[in-house]
Amino acid sequence: MWGPNRFLDLVPVQHPIIQAPMIGPKPALAASVSAAGGLGSLACAAMTPDLVRTEVAALRARSERPFNLNFFCHAPEAPDAAREAAWRGRLEPYYAEFGLDPAAPIAMAQRAPFDAAMLAVVVDLRPPVVSFHFGLPEPNLLSPLRALGCRILASATTVREARWLAERGVDAIIAQGAEAGGHRGTFLGGDPATQVGTMALVPQVVDAVAVPVIAAGGIADARGIAAAFMLGASAVQLGTAYLLTTEAGLSAPHRDALRRARDEDTTITNVLTGKPARGVINRAIRELGPLRADAPVFPTAAIGLQPLRIEAERRGSGDFSPLWAGQAAPLARDIDAGRLTVELAEQALALLRRA
Repeated sequence: MWGPNRFLDLVPVQHPIIQAPMIGPKPALAASVSAAGGLGSLACAAMTPDLVRTEVAALRARSERPFNLNFFCHAPEAPDAAREAAWRGRLEPYYAEFGLDPAAPIAMAQRAPFDAAMLAVVVDLRPPVVSFHFGLPEPNLLSPLRALGCRILASATTVREARWLAERGVDAIIAQGAEAGGHRGTFLGGDPATQVGTMALVPQVVDAVAVPVIAAGGIADARGIAAAFMLGASAVQLGTAYLLTTEAGLSAPHRDALRRARDEDTTITNVLTGKPARGVINRAIRELGPLRADAPVFPTAAIGLQPLRIEAERRGSGDFSPLWAGQAAPLARDIDAGRLTVELAEQALALLRRA
């Protein structure tokens, strides 16, 4: 239906639509998108190797079609005890407000970079597609994936990053614009305030590299998909569009925030995790950020907020939760993910035929 398409030549799916990997949504979402002919994705950065195996088994039990496993490639920064202590001190008034003990131990999943343990899991599981955020792993971790025949995708937020990825042999590049929800994929440095928007970034990346380009950021309906293709993209990656679907499994506060969100209600903040990410503005972002030079390094900023998040959510509030969403949040629809995938594909094709 899509005619000649470089992404579909790489990945045997029906529609060049990728469900963005998002920490939180689990196999049901990825399986529904894959079963509908798109490419479902699992975010693995916060999972243990054993959990990745479990989640992939659950996904494959629901769908036999291709899927994507996504990993982070950030370089962990050394802990800074003084910075951490200052941050905890800044949070103490909130702990007092909620009646929480600031000295109590905190347990939460960490965001770990792709390593040898995860490589062993991926080699065993042999996923059709593996994608990376914050650059690429070292060659000794990447070459075994190529030997398996995995297609390698990676995110770029600038033309410079796209060229860097292309020089290292990725199969396709995800051009992530400023409008995108969640963490910026930036890995060669840069000010979040100067990040390029999707519609400006995509054609420049298309002109700069020889591999297929996947547009991401601010695309949540057929009009956005058609526009991305007109600019030279071979596929699109949608995250926020899927957040209200039945299978996404978001918390009630997150869903409520998305339903209320207007175009101007998101911002880029580093106070929730330590790295710049776009989400719906809440109390934590308003009062602590949105951007602070003294926020703890990624991902440790999230640790101190975790008890506040849990207690606030218990009370029905998302005041301290990472309510990740892109600027197209008002376009998200509360329907089945598979149905959404098919409808977006059909509507985008109709628009492109008339163009």
